[in-house]
Formats: sequence, structure tokens, C-alpha cells
Amino acid sequence: MAPKPNPLKLNPLQLKTLTLLQAVAAVAGEELPDGRVRLHQLPPAHGNHFHIGDAVVSGADATGLHNEAVWVALGRKGLVEPGMTLTPTGLAYDTGLRDKILHRADH
Repeated sequence: MAPKPNPLKLNPLQLKTLTLLQAVAAVAGEELPDGRVRLHQLPPAHGNHFHIGDAVVSGADATGLHNEAVWVALGRKGLVEPGMTLTPTGLAYDTGLRDKILHRADH
């Protein structure tokens, strides 16, 4: 039996935010000895988008990054911790949105 998609029942804003946090962690996170990853800053926006590594993200997909309620919900579900730290569970959670909101050039 295939794993159930979105087992923690994250809402769309929480899913988008977690996807972006995972992407930032992959390119600019500080890996801690216990498998957590601390983020030191979020990428700055230019106009209606911003960059995470080689990906471009629409500002409309990033509204949860600065929404305290989203961070609280992700923390309550064990995916993030205070200090912009992703837990191993948060890093491994399959949001199903990576290819939908992280746009990469085809050249």
C-alpha cells in the first residue's frame, strides 16, 4: 500500500511554506549533529519573486514564510522548531509541491 499523501493534513499554505523551507535548507542550511537543519535567513524577494539556489519562486507561493500562524502550526506538528530549525521529520515530509512551486530554467 502506498503511503498516504499529506498524512499530517497540512493546509495548502503550510505545504507551500514547508516546501520552501526544505529547499532553503538544502542550499543554505546549517546541518546540526542530530539531523536537524537550522536556517540563518530566508531569501530576499526582488519584486514578485525570489531565488532559492537555481530555482525561482513566485512571491505568491511564499506568503507563509512570514506568517507566524504557519510557523506555529508547523511547529505543533513537529516539522519545525524555534530558531528557524527544521526537524528530520520536516526535512523528509513529502509535500508533493517541489516541482510545482520551485521553477527551474530548462537551459
